[in-house]
Amino acid sequence: MESTTEKKAIIIYAESTPNPASIKFVANVALNPAPAIVFTDVKVAKSCPLALELFNFPFVQSVFLASNFITITKTEQVEWIEIMNPVRDFIKAYLESDKPIFSKETPPVVHLDGRANVNADANIKPFNEIETKIAAVLEEYIKPAVEGDGGAISLKSFNEGVVTVIMQGSCSGCPSSTMTLKAGIEGLLKRLVPEVQTVVAEEA
Repeated sequence: MESTTEKKAIIIYAESTPNPASIKFVANVALNPAPAIVFTDVKVAKSCPLALELFNFPFVQSVFLASNFITITKTEQVEWIEIMNPVRDFIKAYLESDKPIFSKETPPVVHLDGRANVNADANIKPFNEIETKIAAVLEEYIKPAVEGDGGAISLKSFNEGVVTVIMQGSCSGCPSSTMTLKAGIEGLLKRLVPEVQTVVAEEA
C-alpha cells in the first residue's frame, strides 16, 4: 500500500505595523531558520529567490525575512489597500510551489557571533563582554516585542557608553521608532547594563 503525504495548507495573513509603509505577512510555516535578514535591493537579494521575485513588484522598497513572517516596505507611490492582496497571494503561491526560499549556492552570511546580514563584512569582530550583555538584553526583552511589530533590532556596537543598534523591517523608517528607542529600549538597557549611557539607531 502506497503512503501518501499530504502537503500542509499554506496560510498567509497580513498584519499592520507601527510603520505605515510596512506590512507584516505571517505564514503558518517556517521561512527562515537563521537570524532575520533584510534585503534592500535586487543585488543583495541574490541569495533569496523569494525576495528576488518580490522585487519584481515595482513598489517593493525592502524585504525583511524572519522566522515565520515577511515584512515588506513599500514606496510612497501606492497605498496598501491597492497592493496588499496581490502581494499576499503571490507569497502564498510561491510557498505552495515548493520553490526554494534561499539559494544553496549563495547562502546568507552568518557571523561568528550569531549576527546575520547579507550586506555585512564577514570579518566583523565578535562582541566583547559588555556587548554580549547588551545583546542578551535585546534578545530576551526587546526582540520579541519588536518582531511582533514586524521588525527586528540587533546590536552593532558599544563605544564609550553609546549603544548603536540596527533597526530592520518595519522599524526602519518608522515614525514611532525614535520614541520607542528612547522611552523603552534605552531605559531598560540603562537599568540592566550600568555602562550604557545612551542608545542610537541606524537603519539597515
